[in-house]
Amino acid sequence: MKTRITELLGIEHPLVLPGMSWISTPELVAAVSNAGGLGILASGPLTVSETRAAIQRIRELTDKPFGIGVTLLMPGAKENAEVALEEKVPVINFSLGKGDWLVKRAHEYGGKVIATVVSEKHALSAQAIGADALLVTGHEAAAHGGDVTSLVLVPAIAAKVSIPVIATGGFADGRGLLAALALGAEAVAMGSRFATSAESPLHQKTKEAVVARSEQDTIYSKNFDGIPARVMRTPRSIKATRKPMNFLLACWEATRAARMVKQPVWKVMIGMLAMMDKVKLLAYFGASVPRLKAATIDGDLQQGVQFIGQTQGLIHDMPGVEEIVQRVLREAEEIHQQQQRFWQ
Repeated sequence: MKTRITELLGIEHPLVLPGMSWISTPELVAAVSNAGGLGILASGPLTVSETRAAIQRIRELTDKPFGIGVTLLMPGAKENAEVALEEKVPVINFSLGKGDWLVKRAHEYGGKVIATVVSEKHALSAQAIGADALLVTGHEAAAHGGDVTSLVLVPAIAAKVSIPVIATGGFADGRGLLAALALGAEAVAMGSRFATSAESPLHQKTKEAVVARSEQDTIYSKNFDGIPARVMRTPRSIKATRKPMNFLLACWEATRAARMVKQPVWKVMIGMLAMMDKVKLLAYFGASVPRLKAATIDGDLQQGVQFIGQTQGLIHDMPGVEEIVQRVLREAEEIHQQQQRFWQ
């Protein structure tokens, strides 16, 4: 299947693994890229040296295009982005910050830049600074989706920009891929689906919990980490999203989280002071780290909280990445053929 995204990024299939902390590791990134999609490394939990090592590891595992994700708001993100630029990573995906400098420098070596957006305003801004494509994140997505569902957000943005759109939020199978193409997107990102693949480092107990739950079993709330986010519904996540964490406690938890992701505490505190208008957001963001790690790495849903999309209800097994990719393509083609009867 050829679309503007496959042509732009040099990939075979319009399927993307987004950068998910502790999940989009070199092994899963390479598996998706080797299967013909685009794997995006999550740099959020990584130090500069770990980011460089992860990029080099991906290159050992695949000679196909891959990307790296950077959340510019977070401490350490700029330094990780610098590593990505130095290593000439083929695709850089940025979110939550101004990425004009990333676009300029990536284009100097022929790299491509994807901006993650949740609104038309941000989509147009990203296009204006030269972003090559948009990752449009609808309400159904795991973690930080927008207020508007993909069914409306994707065509609304696709109609207003000239650069290609990757749809994410609500896409996990061939039906979703075909629907996204009809909405004006040129690829889909399937975070929850790839997170439950055999190659994913997501803990087996958490994978099994995803398979066991339905699309109804998620919570969308800003009380978990300061930005509206979607998480798996569990007794722990219900408690964690009931009300915002006490601000002072959040600050304390953020300093503890800094150590967990190997960021100097002083760097986190300076980041907070440098962005006083976002200090609450940084505090809550940091405070969420221990709970996310507990669910993702340890499989502890009694103490941990897991980001998951509403596509949880569409996931019923844990196959390998190659099988997922081929199944999605096969389903999309079969449905496309079946739909021809509507035009006879």
